[in-house]
Amino acid sequence: EVQLVESGGGLVQPGGSLRLSCAASGFTFSSYGMSWVRLAPGKGLEWVSDISNGGGGTYYADSVKGRFTISRDNAKNTVYLQMNSLKPEDTAVYYCHTYDNYYLRNYWGQGTQVTVSS
Repeated sequence: EVQLVESGGGLVQPGGSLRLSCAASGFTFSSYGMSWVRLAPGKGLEWVSDISNGGGGTYYADSVKGRFTISRDNAKNTVYLQMNSLKPEDTAVYYCHTYDNYYLRNYWGQGTQVTVSS
């Protein structure tokens, strides 16, 4: 069974930092690209960042480019999102996601809340 478990969210002041983690199990982690997606209050899902299966390719939404860094440790089956210079508009539930191209299925974690407020 595929499982994605996020952690690391919380309340932080504007300008602060957080590091999100997503622990994966139930599939060959090193064979899959991974994504972070967020859902802000009153808004639709917003793609945040992607990382290729080997970690050599990383991609970011314009809204987070230069502030967020995605990385992965395939030995630990974990993907990370380092978030710096946080803004109130970064407040959202952050989800870890992957897609199985063979079975055409999406897999999501349960999400972790990030609140940026003074």
